[in-house]
Amino acid sequence: MSLNHAVIWIDHKEAHVMFLSETASEAEIIKTKSTHPHLHHKGGEIGSGRVALDSKYLHSVIESVVESKEILVIGPGSAKLELIKYAHHHDPKIAEKIVGVETVDHPTDKEIMAFARKFFYKADQLL
Repeated sequence: MSLNHAVIWIDHKEAHVMFLSETASEAEIIKTKSTHPHLHHKGGEIGSGRVALDSKYLHSVIESVVESKEILVIGPGSAKLELIKYAHHHDPKIAEKIVGVETVDHPTDKEIMAFARKFFYKADQLL
């Protein structure tokens, strides 16, 4: 089955990767093995106070969408941007396939699919 669109909802704990075409859809969940998503630091120290995402986690997410032609990345915080930076640095071919980035809180899988279908429908109409 050829599923040419992918949507990735990602935060610092897990990624919901969904594939869709006009008639079908599939989904998988990828979880990080990292146990410390927050870093607390003392005032006056240099740095963002955040722990970078686990590179194995990001690699797994990127590898899951290799076959997709277009990718939408959504999520509530900075994880989506870290994923895009990772893709640009480690797999530019995947980065070229990213056609949109949106901030979306914590939707259900059905809401993610509806959001993606609406996004890709609009994008396909522009072609």
